[in-house]
Amino acid sequence: MKLVGIVGSNAEVSYNRLLMEFVAKHFGDLFELEVLEIKDVPLFNQSDDQTNSKEVQYLNKKIMDADGVIISTPEHNHTIPAGLKSVIEWLSFKIHPLDAKPVMVIGASYYDQGTSRAQLHLRQILDSPGVNAHVFPGNEFLLGKVKEAFDTDNNIKDQRTVDYLESCLRKFMRFVNVVGILDEPQPAKAPEPEDLYATGKIDTTIENVDMNADDWVEQAAEAVNAVEGKTYVKLDRGILTVDQLNYFLASMPMELTYADSNNQFLYYNQTAPAEEMLASRNPSQVGNPLAKCHPEKAYKNVGWVLQQLRSGATDAVRVHVPTHGPDKYVVHNYQAMHDENGNYAGVNEYILDFKPIIDWYLKQTGQELVGGTDGVSGASAKEDKAVDGVSGASEKETETVAVDSVSGASENA
Repeated sequence: MKLVGIVGSNAEVSYNRLLMEFVAKHFGDLFELEVLEIKDVPLFNQSDDQTNSKEVQYLNKKIMDADGVIISTPEHNHTIPAGLKSVIEWLSFKIHPLDAKPVMVIGASYYDQGTSRAQLHLRQILDSPGVNAHVFPGNEFLLGKVKEAFDTDNNIKDQRTVDYLESCLRKFMRFVNVVGILDEPQPAKAPEPEDLYATGKIDTTIENVDMNADDWVEQAAEAVNAVEGKTYVKLDRGILTVDQLNYFLASMPMELTYADSNNQFLYYNQTAPAEEMLASRNPSQVGNPLAKCHPEKAYKNVGWVLQQLRSGATDAVRVHVPTHGPDKYVVHNYQAMHDENGNYAGVNEYILDFKPIIDWYLKQTGQELVGGTDGVSGASAKEDKAVDGVSGASEKETETVAVDSVSGASENA
């Protein structure tokens, strides 16, 4: 557990600093505690905004990165020091690192009552809107007669006091864990399963044509009077003939595939026979629902990729497929497509051999690949994982699911 301890005094000599340093040293086996100072933080003045100063941002980052906070406060005139109050003002003005952060209050004082009044005020401040800390209730540690409390090695003399401090700290650790559970984001609602059979209908669905027909393209084109050849098509920023569009897409140095938001395979740029492609496609597949493009055992993984793209969890899923030989570095990219209103419009799968680009870049810049990888194939110097030759999915279960969303898919979850 990682905690930060804020010394609530800007004095050069402070018993509250000694107390915090004792906690860090003596209880280092329970948690990691980094002691933070406030003596260099400027006095709060909203007319002279210092939120972005290095002193304020340093505290902000340290608190944000910590699991919990301990503040050791002196007592000045029955309340906390002005310097500590000023720091909390900065940390609740435009930034709010203490919001929902578990905070424990301790303190040391010259007098019998320790810092009881200051601690009460500090708890109220930490509870206030804009600060919104989760203040550790009860378990007040009030170190009184502090001039007599430490020995020459700056250790607390009285063992009962040390034991009570340890008891409070252990309870605070449990409190930090409980707050962490309470503040965990609720699990997202499970996405609807993907309809890989494309039984639904969207605005662009061509009805009354069998999706499974080998000549779907020809039947669908006839049904909607699709233009072809030298007929011009007005695009968002250009006018091309259908032939020019085909030339343009065929010239792309990658294999392009489009499946719409209804999970129907609608297009690929046919530039080579299926057996020569990085991911084989054949003309009779076009028009099929995605279920027909994959073995049933792969449906779960195909659906997972589509859910990630449809839900907006990510705009792209990328998978390196190292089974094409050492002379290639092939990556399958699944890119979410959206209409002008931002609605999901399907997946653009593009498959690219990056090696020619990498080789060209290295030649142009005079650089070389270094490190623990094979510069040609990208294979790890460690023992290679077994890989599904179609999808590039490791046989071991991984968090990232490798799927060819149209022509093939990983068999593993």
